Amino acid sequence: MLAILRTKNPAEKFDRLRLSGHPQAQFLWAVFRDVFHYCAVHLGSIADNARDLDFAMRWGFGWAQGPFETWQAAGWSAIAAAIAADLKAGRTMAAAPLPAWVGARDGVHAADGSWSAARAELQPRPALPVYRRQLVPERLFGERREAGTTLFETDGVRLWHTGGEGGGDVAILGFKSKMHTLGAEVVDGLFEAVARAEAAHRGLVIWQEEPPFSAGANLAALAPAIEAGDWAGLDAAVARFQAMTQRLKYARVPVVAAVSGLALGGGCEATMHCARAVLTLESYLGLVEAGVGLIPAGGGCKEFAVRAAAAALRTTNNDPFPFLTGPFQTIAMAAVAKSALEARQLGFVGESDAVVMHPRQLLFVARQTALALADAGWRPPLPPRAVKVAGRNGIATLELMLVNMREGGLISAHDYRVARAAAVALCGGEVDSGALVDEAWLLAVERREFIELLKTPATQARIKHLLETGKPLRN
Repeated sequence: MLAILRTKNPAEKFDRLRLSGHPQAQFLWAVFRDVFHYCAVHLGSIADNARDLDFAMRWGFGWAQGPFETWQAAGWSAIAAAIAADLKAGRTMAAAPLPAWVGARDGVHAADGSWSAARAELQPRPALPVYRRQLVPERLFGERREAGTTLFETDGVRLWHTGGEGGGDVAILGFKSKMHTLGAEVVDGLFEAVARAEAAHRGLVIWQEEPPFSAGANLAALAPAIEAGDWAGLDAAVARFQAMTQRLKYARVPVVAAVSGLALGGGCEATMHCARAVLTLESYLGLVEAGVGLIPAGGGCKEFAVRAAAAALRTTNNDPFPFLTGPFQTIAMAAVAKSALEARQLGFVGESDAVVMHPRQLLFVARQTALALADAGWRPPLPPRAVKVAGRNGIATLELMLVNMREGGLISAHDYRVARAAAVALCGGEVDSGALVDEAWLLAVERREFIELLKTPATQARIKHLLETGKPLRN
């Protein structure tokens, strides 16, 4: 039974459920069969078209797919024939025959619209003004999938624009990787996207048609190098990632992160380096690297250190340390914001970053944000040359907190080591307190601490356990 449920192909899965003698398989097939049967018989009286019914089941009951698109994905004609056979054999809950339109069609959703049983025709999507803010509306199986005009595409990313008059002003980048992780192909695509946006567009928006925004760096791609002990290669990969986030920060056109769902690890760091972020209320940002025995090394620690130094300039004693305690706790505890509003409180996004209520309006608002920044004469910030850091005194103060937690049994010895590495990166390394450094120095410190943690057996065990089980390991 588990083998049937794990079948990826929906047509094969439903065929195996129907033909299996297992009672649970027969039960599942009967449930779906009778739902399909009921929806087909009553479509003309309960909904204007199949699209409305499927969206009602998605939005009202949390279905990943509505009944009609599930049926269509599993093979419309094959499922219709199976329902008809069960009707003839008297196995269905009701004896009502399938409507004639079921056999005359090969599905209900198409590029031109969705089937209306009452009108006996395909109904296009409504063109009401409210939908103009949905540049890419939610799609159903069978509808045209690719939005806009493609500018360039690789195995990792797709860059496109919305088309029409003014549609090419802002380029839009989407990731194609699983969970939108940031592997080498996606990182390369980000470099290319920024270069193309600078050459031919007024802004760049990073947006995924479906959540998450990004689950972070692709740990699975790093595993072979970790096993081989290729520390030089890993150092180069991390440096490349850091260069990518810096490229986002200092792009000559505004880069806007349109975030919905998870933005973890490297995905959160990419967001922190964009000119603006636009988030849906249900956005969950976090620097979660401590969970696998690492620290943020895509510029996350560096960015908090730079912001702390900038905030300190507005105080009388010009001390960055008070502005580092919050980020330190956030990083050490791998805290994840439970909403876009909490992401502001944790410092992942700023007060000027917008929050939208309707996820399908996210792209519209992000695109308008990029255009507004361009119209206002936006320019990237100058790289800070004299960042005041907390140095050794800051590290020692944070370490005192960790000693108490370790001795009290609240954290393990390796948790202590990971958190101390975060303290070193946030405080600018083992330098004099109040020393002035630049961003390159801060990036080098966090990269060095990251690689040193990668070399430890405890961190390697955490990474391996996560990749094998999907669950964190406490060691």
